[in-house]
Amino acid sequence: MTEQSALLLRKQLAELNKNPVEGFSAGLIDDGDIYKWEVVIIGPQDTLFEGGFFKAYLTFPYDYPLRPPKLKFITEIWHPNVAKNGDVCISILHEPGEDKFGYEKPEERWLPIHTVETIMISVISMLADPNSESPANVDAAKEWREDPNGEFRRKVACCVRKSQEMAFD
Repeated sequence: MTEQSALLLRKQLAELNKNPVEGFSAGLIDDGDIYKWEVVIIGPQDTLFEGGFFKAYLTFPYDYPLRPPKLKFITEIWHPNVAKNGDVCISILHEPGEDKFGYEKPEERWLPIHTVETIMISVISMLADPNSESPANVDAAKEWREDPNGEFRRKVACCVRKSQEMAFD
């Protein structure tokens, strides 16, 4: 599977370089490792994250696309669906099959038809519309639910400012 997954990832990277998708850029962390990508997500317009440049690592398993990659923000980000260590928690990045907790339908979870583009579009959508019912960051989810224009907004604004400062380092 390793050769096939590497070939598929090279194809997806070439396609993204040829036809960039609005809202993010992607490349390899190290040209010698097709399984480790660096992505920069541009904070979506008309959201609290607008103007931010959020760097993340997308790490693919050797049996991709049968199993999902992991996405971890390197830039600090305050969001209900991003753990405090940066790990992103959204349905399409969860292992395929039945959800042992019964929260997600199998079709909401990872499917081999997903690509880097569909993953990143889902993450951008997640930034615009957090799911506070199944949070990875309980504190951010509580603030989002109880006072989205108070402490939550202040913390996100701080992350956006930091991301802007780091973007040009």
